Amino acid sequence: MNFESLRMQAVQPPIIPTVAELIRQTPGTISLGQGVVSYGPPPEAIEQLSRFLANPTLHQYQAVIGIPELLQAIEAKLAAENGIGGAAQQVVVTAGSNMGFVNAVLAIADPGDEIILQTPYYFNHDMAVRMANCRPVLVPTTAEYQLQPAAIQAAITSRTRAIVTVSPNNPTGAVYPEADLRCVNALCQIHGIYHIHDAAYEYFTYGVPQFSPGAIAVNQAQTISLFSLSKAYGFASWRIGYMVIPAALLSAVQKIQDTVAICPSVISQYAAIGALQAGWPYCQPHLKTLAEVRQICLDQLAQISDLCLVPVTDGAFYLLLKVQTEINDLELVKRLIREYRVAVIPGSTFGLTGGYLRVAYGALQPATVAEGMGRLVAGLRGIVGS
Repeated sequence: MNFESLRMQAVQPPIIPTVAELIRQTPGTISLGQGVVSYGPPPEAIEQLSRFLANPTLHQYQAVIGIPELLQAIEAKLAAENGIGGAAQQVVVTAGSNMGFVNAVLAIADPGDEIILQTPYYFNHDMAVRMANCRPVLVPTTAEYQLQPAAIQAAITSRTRAIVTVSPNNPTGAVYPEADLRCVNALCQIHGIYHIHDAAYEYFTYGVPQFSPGAIAVNQAQTISLFSLSKAYGFASWRIGYMVIPAALLSAVQKIQDTVAICPSVISQYAAIGALQAGWPYCQPHLKTLAEVRQICLDQLAQISDLCLVPVTDGAFYLLLKVQTEINDLELVKRLIREYRVAVIPGSTFGLTGGYLRVAYGALQPATVAEGMGRLVAGLRGIVGS
């Protein structure tokens, strides 16, 4: 009889397909679950597809780290918007930023090594660390979901290989201030470890600046930066992201990527060139709509402040609620779907206990999110408040 490996038994099952199946079984459910946007790629991305199709040689394998034209476009974007660049760093195109994270962990850590994650964590990060036979070390954030540098420092051991930060954050929406990210970089330099910084939501901020720790020149040998086109450009299924790594890690990352993917999808890379040509001006009006949607969510949740705590955060398209209930969070999610036809994600998948729910509002227009949040408010009143 064959059994699943012990390594994979330690990995939590992905929650998104689980909730998607519950939604499928309950027609008419409005999803406040999956973290995607409501819009698709810019026209410039689609226009690039004809360039790809016109060149038969592009159907063959291409460079492991990305096609030169896309690498150049990314380097120009990083220099202009993030202050990142220079001979000490190397850009690698990946099949989404999740692949970039896996690349990073496999490149820097051995079985039994430790990776520090902030709780609540992004669940795919926890899963990737465990798949690599490494140990996630969990450091809680504050009540407002901000970093606690002193707690991070106290968690560092001789087996620590990296500190992970996600800003703007999934699942909380928190945006970490520059001072705290600089503090993490300093800790990494002192202890000879890496800072893996995930900036998949870099454009999604509401009135606060977003800082790239990879721009700190003195720490570039310790900083790994992850980026994604999935969110800002409506590019989720195209699977294109990129990582900026210390040049010394390039050989290791090439080995990993060549084994797992050989190269990122080349037709998607051409589309990515067009997306970067469209740039920030394409994203800006969509972000204005998201800001309106976010305010609708906050206004609706204010009606049940006696039932749940909602720390107001300034980024991404998530709110993380602390519900005053003893009901298991997954059971609460199931009841919200079955009885009120609205779906959210349980906090336990992010390493939390005690009634947390993640609300994702990026995929909805104002009218739809108003209906979905109305159902959520009614559901929490009916289930928790009764």
